[in-house]
Amino acid sequence: MPLFLTFEGGEGSGKTTQIQRLAEALQRRGLPCVLTREPGGTEIGVDIRKILLDGKNRHLGPLAELMLYAADRAQHLDETIRPALRAGKTVLCDRFADATVAYQGFGRN
Repeated sequence: MPLFLTFEGGEGSGKTTQIQRLAEALQRRGLPCVLTREPGGTEIGVDIRKILLDGKNRHLGPLAELMLYAADRAQHLDETIRPALRAGKTVLCDRFADATVAYQGFGRN
């Protein structure tokens, strides 16, 4: 049974390292998996990520920022996550909805 597992945490907390370790362990056991991240888990998501992280976009309002994350997530689900799960692969995702609540809900200055 494929799983969708998300890894949440602050910058530098070791999410990527743990995802890679789990992926290696799953693959050693013959279990296929897909590693992905938010934002940026698709080609369109990479472009959205650039907009979100570009310092010249500091004037971006909270609602516009949230909508960019939502657009990234919708594309990510359609293009990467759901197809992988339908194919029987476990999906390991570096950040997902919890990060949105933390950063867009409470993390803005």
